[in-house]
Amino acid sequence: MFIFYAFAATLGTWLATAAGAATVFFFKKLKDMSILLGIAAGVMIAASFWSLLQPAAVYAGEDACWIVTISFVLGAGFIPAATRIIERVNIRSAIPEKRNNFSPVLAITLHNIPEGLAVGAAFGASANAPDRTAALIAASFIALGIALQNFPEGAAVSLPLFGGGLSAGKAFLIGQLSGFVEVLAGVAGAAAVVLVSPIMPYALSFAAGAMILVAVNDIIPEARMKTPELAAAGAVIGFALMTFLDTAFAML
Repeated sequence: MFIFYAFAATLGTWLATAAGAATVFFFKKLKDMSILLGIAAGVMIAASFWSLLQPAAVYAGEDACWIVTISFVLGAGFIPAATRIIERVNIRSAIPEKRNNFSPVLAITLHNIPEGLAVGAAFGASANAPDRTAALIAASFIALGIALQNFPEGAAVSLPLFGGGLSAGKAFLIGQLSGFVEVLAGVAGAAAVVLVSPIMPYALSFAAGAMILVAVNDIIPEARMKTPELAAAGAVIGFALMTFLDTAFAML
């Protein structure tokens, strides 16, 4: 039953990602993507800290300085390595050559795995909680908070792909798929909650490194190509939006 709850909750977080990815359809005629790409970068940077690094340090406890730092660096190194592998096997062959890559997809997909694990673990732990009702309510709030975060994250995947030359339909399809891993991870987290907890700080920090690398190396330079001022404004807006969502639901 609790595994089903985790499945239903993460299905909702995936739908929120799909809704965010669907924003690409509203910007089909927009020529200057600077502010939108800046928002995507701001969202990713804020999510890296509030949703990933900060809770990773809490999970890691006394060893946080080593676990978080090393895992963060490994996550950052993973993206260029994975991108080169993708290029070699020609997975990107269906995408126009100009200014396109799958780095944002990889980064946010990685980010969504520990989020799905977190939701699944919360629902799985409620099975043995003294007050199951209270535990289920708390797990539901975690899922709701992640769902709200996933909306701008879905846009953070689809908008750069669209801005690089991909069609709106394909950008949406890839954007919403980046959130589906949360469903799989949520079920796995609920089924193996005892095993999940020890790896959480490593997974969260690894995903944060991937997110920061993509934001700094790929999205921000792309955003600044046309209108740097709009890109900077977008980054501030995106960071502020994600900060509000994360801090608001952390207090619930």
